[in-house]
Amino acid sequence: MKAVILDAASLADDIDLSPLRDAVEQLEVHPLTSPEQTLQRLREADIAITNKVVIDADLMQQLPNLKLICVLATGTNNIDKEAAAKHNITVKNVKAYGTASVVQHTMMLMLALANRLPLYARDVAAGRWNRSELFCLLDYKTLELAGKHLVIVGQGELGEAVAKVAEAFGMRVSYAARPGNEAADSRPALAELVGDADVISLHCPLTPETQGLVDAKLLKQVKSGALLVNCARGGIINEADALQALREGRLGGLAVDVLPQEPPRDGHVLTDAMADNDLNLIVTPHNAWTSPEARANIVRLTLDNIRQWQQQ
Repeated sequence: MKAVILDAASLADDIDLSPLRDAVEQLEVHPLTSPEQTLQRLREADIAITNKVVIDADLMQQLPNLKLICVLATGTNNIDKEAAAKHNITVKNVKAYGTASVVQHTMMLMLALANRLPLYARDVAAGRWNRSELFCLLDYKTLELAGKHLVIVGQGELGEAVAKVAEAFGMRVSYAARPGNEAADSRPALAELVGDADVISLHCPLTPETQGLVDAKLLKQVKSGALLVNCARGGIINEADALQALREGRLGGLAVDVLPQEPPRDGHVLTDAMADNDLNLIVTPHNAWTSPEARANIVRLTLDNIRQWQQQ
């Protein structure tokens, strides 16, 4: 039984892979794999282990030994699941491995925006505190989260975990209806909630219904000064529209951990805007999920997937 990890660099080199090595006769580990290298590396494999490397129908057609694909993530959009079923290849992913990590990151972004950390940190770095006539700087109006209204889109494990921590800060939490299913949902539509929301946090999947969910039209209805946090998927917000709302002062702060194209090889309006010292803007490089504990959980859950498959 041979297993091949195609992009082990996505776990980083501080994570112990020995549990996976012990589960198979041979484990071949590659930090990264290009599309041109995938076929050769999987030619003798029974198990393919991948995070983002694409395994499509054409590739599966050329891999008669392949029996199991383990995805080191929740999303399986890089795997042609219909073709896998046709070739009797089992596809398994991992879920709920990074809840604590993503919740911590979400709250970090929320707190940083609320306290205008990007603006104050830049001012201190520029020497403005050194020159202040007061013992402190009071240039930016901060937001105390206690008593404020948090609207969450996505009432899954992540959304509910964020709500629990936010409530510990004294926030009032509402969940928006599932986008595209508002008529059959007992929860209010997002458009009905944003006028009273002090913070909006996104924890829903990217679907045709959530693509561009937060756009110029919705942002015109948002409470002035509200904070917007996206730790879900790039493209759920229209980033250009959100940036315009931030520049115009309709948003009080904007933080994203995800972009539509990752990495943003050709730049992006938000990463470009990071050079603007007047914006309460944070962009992090899709690393909300990356705590060592979360990455170790991925290995543990992948091991569980392999063992369950072996026992079938």
